Amino acid sequence: MRKTIYTPIQQLGDIWLKRDDLYMVAGANGAKSRQAFIMVKEAIKKGYKEVTTAGSRFSPQINIIARISEYFGLKFTAHTPTGKLSDVILDAKERGANIIQHKYGYNSVIIKRAKDYAEKTGAFYIPFWMMSREGTQSTSNQVKNIPKGVKRIVIIGGSGVNLAGLLLGLKRENIYLPVLAVQVGANFEKTLDNFAPENWRDIVTIVKSKYAYHDKVKSSIGGVELDEIYEAKAVEYLQAGDLFWIIGIRATQVKGLRKFNYENKPK
Repeated sequence: MRKTIYTPIQQLGDIWLKRDDLYMVAGANGAKSRQAFIMVKEAIKKGYKEVTTAGSRFSPQINIIARISEYFGLKFTAHTPTGKLSDVILDAKERGANIIQHKYGYNSVIIKRAKDYAEKTGAFYIPFWMMSREGTQSTSNQVKNIPKGVKRIVIIGGSGVNLAGLLLGLKRENIYLPVLAVQVGANFEKTLDNFAPENWRDIVTIVKSKYAYHDKVKSSIGGVELDEIYEAKAVEYLQAGDLFWIIGIRATQVKGLRKFNYENKPK
């Protein structure tokens, strides 16, 4: 079994930062990059030459998979709603991604289009939001190095995949801490019901961000620039004794400069 390499925890006065944003592969940062890397390696192992996924026009998922696909020389097709493409999708196109936009682009629609495409072409399907047991497991492995003195964990809820992984890790390590999950965008409770421990409602308090999903917020903490769609919207909720679990940051903000562990091509 491959040894887990832990991303660091940084103390800033009376709060801590879990720096999962420092994980990098193929110029893509964060926990979602770790999860995508696992899935793309699985696709290669099974002999696939193309991967496909669905994502919003602002979610970094398409950009992450585009970068990893480019790195491995795989064809990549992404499905997203119609409308003006964001910087992360434009960057994905520059890296060879085939972007197919769909009218009436509700999540359920683009997910079905991606699955239909995979069935028709024989491409490997990477789930929307990287929703999988492998995804939650990769985050749960990062829980071990939580320092003593932490009173609460604050995390962006997002799709719920990383939050579920955090909760699974806390349970496995017998760490009893309350969790504040900041909702940015869609409700993620169904994800927690499917992947998190059954008692997650006893641990997690959910607060909905005052910002709309597409709003961009410029913010940093201790000199660490935060993702303008996600983590930046949680800063106002931090208080003394918190561990702020930074899931990642879109590559178009940092240009791939954050680096903790670089995954190499499998031999």
